[in-house]
Amino acid sequence: MASRSTAHRALAALREDLAGEVFAPGDPGYDEARAVVNARIDRRPAVIAQCADAADVVRAVRFARGLDLHIAVRGGGHGLAGTLVDGALVVDLRRMRAVVVDPAAEAVRVEGGATMSDLDRALRPYGLAASGCHAPGAGVAGSVLGGGTGRLDRVFGLAVDDLIGVELVTADAERVHANADENPELFWALHGAGGNFGVATALTLEVHELPEFSVALPLYPLESGPDVVRTFRELIRTGPHELGGAVLYLAGPPARCGALLTYAGGERGLRELAAPLLALPHETELCGAQALELPYPPAGLRGDGSAECLDGLPDAAVDVLCARAADMPVPSAGRLTLLPLGGAIATGPRAYPVPYRDALWTVHPFACWADPAADEPNRAWVRDVCAGVRPWSTGDVCLTLIGDEGPERVRAGLGAGNTLRLEKVKRAYDPDNVFRFNHTVKPV
Repeated sequence: MASRSTAHRALAALREDLAGEVFAPGDPGYDEARAVVNARIDRRPAVIAQCADAADVVRAVRFARGLDLHIAVRGGGHGLAGTLVDGALVVDLRRMRAVVVDPAAEAVRVEGGATMSDLDRALRPYGLAASGCHAPGAGVAGSVLGGGTGRLDRVFGLAVDDLIGVELVTADAERVHANADENPELFWALHGAGGNFGVATALTLEVHELPEFSVALPLYPLESGPDVVRTFRELIRTGPHELGGAVLYLAGPPARCGALLTYAGGERGLRELAAPLLALPHETELCGAQALELPYPPAGLRGDGSAECLDGLPDAAVDVLCARAADMPVPSAGRLTLLPLGGAIATGPRAYPVPYRDALWTVHPFACWADPAADEPNRAWVRDVCAGVRPWSTGDVCLTLIGDEGPERVRAGLGAGNTLRLEKVKRAYDPDNVFRFNHTVKPV
C-alpha cells in the first residue's frame, strides 16, 4: 500500500492529467458522482475517475495499479448491483457516450458509456436497429458483453452475436483490440464474460434494417393474469419470430397485468397477431408505431431482482407464476416479467459462453421499494418467485438480469463447460484478478 504522501501526489497528478473529472471524498460533487439508481447501494470509492476518452481510462488504470487500488468499472447504465466498491478506484465511463453509425456497412461504433436510448436514437434515422436490451437506460456495453436479452432478439438474435470488435484497456493499462482475427480467444470470452478482462471503451456492432416497429400494450385486472399469460404463450408459440414482448405484472397500486407485444413490422400486422389478447376484456390499450420499452424504476428507490430460464411454460407453471405475482409486496414500483426467448436466439452461434439459448422463457422478478424496513419481504418475494418456477428451469441464467448471487450462478450464466477456457483467458489478460467486481471468472 502506498504512503499517504505518495497517494496524495498521485491523485494530484491524475487530476492534472485527466481530460475528464476526478472526485475523491470531500470534493464538491463526490456524493453526486457516487450515487447509483439502486438506493440499497451506498458505497464510498476512494477515487472516481469520470473518463472523457480511452486515454483517460489508461491513465486511471495506471493510477490504480500504481497505488494497489481495486478497480471497479461503471458503464452507462443503471446496474442492479451498483458497480461501485468501497475504497476502490471507479472508472466511470458515463461521459463516453458517442455513437457513430456506418449505414453502408450496417455497423455502429458505440462508446463504453452509451445507453440503449443513445444507440436507438442514433440508428433510427437510418431505419436501422440493434437487438440491444429491453430497458432504454441500460448500458450497451454491459448488456452486450454480458450476453443479455432484448426486444428484437427473437428476430435478429442476441446483441452479443452481432459483436464485430471490442476496444479494451487491460489490467496492464494497455489498449488492445479484439475481433475474429485479432486476439480471437479474448474476443470469444467477451461474448458473455465481458467484464472480466478489461475496460471496454468501445464496441463495434452489426445492425439490422428495421423500417417499421410497432407495439401494443393492453392492461388487465390482476385476476385476468392466468388468461393473459396463456393467451400470450400461444401467440408466441404460433406467431412469427418478429413477434416478441413480455407479460408484465405491475405491483401498483392498483396491481395490474399487462401484455407488451412488440413487432418488427407495421401496426396493422401487429393488431392482427394481437387479436386474441385484444379480445380479452382490458382496462386500457396502447397500440401503434411507438418505442415502448421496459423502463427501469426511478432513482432513489431500493431494488433487488433475479431470473430463471425455463424450458417450457405448462399450465402448472403459469399457475405458480400468477400466484407469486399476486403476492408481490405493495406499495411498490416493482414488477414480475415473463420474457419469451426462442426464435433467432436458439439458432445463434453455439460456441460462445451464453448457455441459455435453448430456454423458451425467462422469468424476471424485480422488487422496488422505498422503505429500508421493507428490505426483507421484498427480497424474499424475489427468491420465492424463482423458487416457485425452478421445477421448469433449465438451470441456466441470463447474467444481465441478476446481481451477485455467488459463483454457482456465474457458472450457470457462462456455462460450466466454458469455465476452464474462460479461466485461461482471464490468466492471460488479468492474472491478478484486477477486474473482479462483476460476475467474476478467476484466473488459473
